[in-house]
Amino acid sequence: MSNCKVIAVCNQKGGVGKTTTTINLGVSLAMRDNRVLLIDADPQGSMTIALGNKSPDELPITLADIMQDIMDEREIPDRCGVLRHKEGVDLMPSNIDLSGIEIRLINTMSRESVIKSYVNLQRESYDYILIDCAPSLGMITVNALVAADSVIIPAQPHFLSAKGLDLLMGSVSKIKRQINPNLKIDGILLTMVDKRTNFANQVMSELRAHYGNRFNVFSTEIPHSIRAAETSAAGVSIFEFDKNGKVAVAYDSLAKEVLELERQTRSRTAPGR
Repeated sequence: MSNCKVIAVCNQKGGVGKTTTTINLGVSLAMRDNRVLLIDADPQGSMTIALGNKSPDELPITLADIMQDIMDEREIPDRCGVLRHKEGVDLMPSNIDLSGIEIRLINTMSRESVIKSYVNLQRESYDYILIDCAPSLGMITVNALVAADSVIIPAQPHFLSAKGLDLLMGSVSKIKRQINPNLKIDGILLTMVDKRTNFANQVMSELRAHYGNRFNVFSTEIPHSIRAAETSAAGVSIFEFDKNGKVAVAYDSLAKEVLELERQTRSRTAPGR
């Protein structure tokens, strides 16, 4: 049985750092000798662009093509469409064609499990598969949550961001009950944190108090940084762009927390326990 861990990075609110988190967590895991596949499940192709592919619509094969092949029951060749990034992670890219796939899924058998079918083909080749979800709770995001073992939820310490978490938690809970009973929430990750404002500190305290007794809230907080935003234009992770900066230190810390969570899970489920 594969030991691959599949994590969906998800929040229906845009601009909370999903793509940045997926890339930097993935690269940090790869720096620790893990085999990592990043799947861009957003029709905007933000992660594809941020990893240096400036014209995603010109790519010959993307996630949309792979999903169509699965729906048509066509065989998918090994590493078909996978792009290798210089920082040691693989990428299954995306572009606007994924929007069309969402419509076609409506009339597809087992429509919630198309991405899962692809992920299951990849599990033997990777230690971690990270899925960057679209800022919506549409069918592609449902596919990502059905394919995943767990969810990381980036959230800004803002009132509106916090308010939307209950809706997302409800969706995750519904998918767990109805389709993917093994799905769990690894944790809520506070992103773009600016501790200079009392309001941000207050919202963070309220988030930890409100959710902390039911879900893990990562100890790591990702600080707000212009340098982090600049990495997308450079086509690299924060570790390549500003390896000694505060954001790189934070994402390195997050990777340690994710690895420790996985170690604890494996310890609990080991034979004889």
